[in-house]
Amino acid sequence: MGAPQFNVATYTYADYLSWDDGERYELIDGVVYNMSPAPTRRHQQVLGKLFQAVAGITDRGRCETYVAPFDVRFTADESTDTVVQPDISVYCDPGALDERGAIGAPDLVIEILSPSTSHKDMTQKLALYEERGVREYWVVNADARWVMVYRRGDDARYRKPDYYRVGESVRSDVLGGAEIELAGWL
Repeated sequence: MGAPQFNVATYTYADYLSWDDGERYELIDGVVYNMSPAPTRRHQQVLGKLFQAVAGITDRGRCETYVAPFDVRFTADESTDTVVQPDISVYCDPGALDERGAIGAPDLVIEILSPSTSHKDMTQKLALYEERGVREYWVVNADARWVMVYRRGDDARYRKPDYYRVGESVRSDVLGGAEIELAGWL
C-alpha cells in the first residue's frame, strides 16, 4: 500500500495496521507520531544492556520483557486510537499478550529519552501511562546519566518520582524489589 497519507484529524489501530512503508509509528489519542529517525548508537547500547538486566530478572519469574518495536494497545478493539511502542515493556499477565503484541497496560514501561521523543515521553506518555494503569514508569536519560522512576500510589496516581544516578541501583516494585545497578548500563 505504500506510505500513508496523513490527511484526517485522527487515526485508529486499523489505520495503523495498513501502513506498510517501513517506518515506525505510534498513535496517542488518534494523533500519529513518526518514530524516525532511528535511535542513536548510545540509545541502543543503553537499551540493550537494560533489556538484558530486566529480562534476566523476569526470565526467573512469571513476567515477560519485550523490547521495541512491540505494539502496546490498551484495548482489543481495532478502532482504538492509541498504540505505543515503549523501549521496554514488562507484562506479568500472560493473558494480556497476543500475536500482535499486547492488550492492556504493561506492569512496567521504560523509555530512554531521545532528542526527537523526550518531550512526548515526559508529557503525553507520562499522562497516558498513569491514566491507563502502568504500575511503574522509568524515564532514562542516558546523556545526563540518570533514571527517574514513577510508581503508582494507592490513589492510582503516580507519586513524586525517585531519581537514581550512576553509583546507585534502581529498585523495582514490579520486579519484586529487585535492584539493578546503573553502573552496568548507564
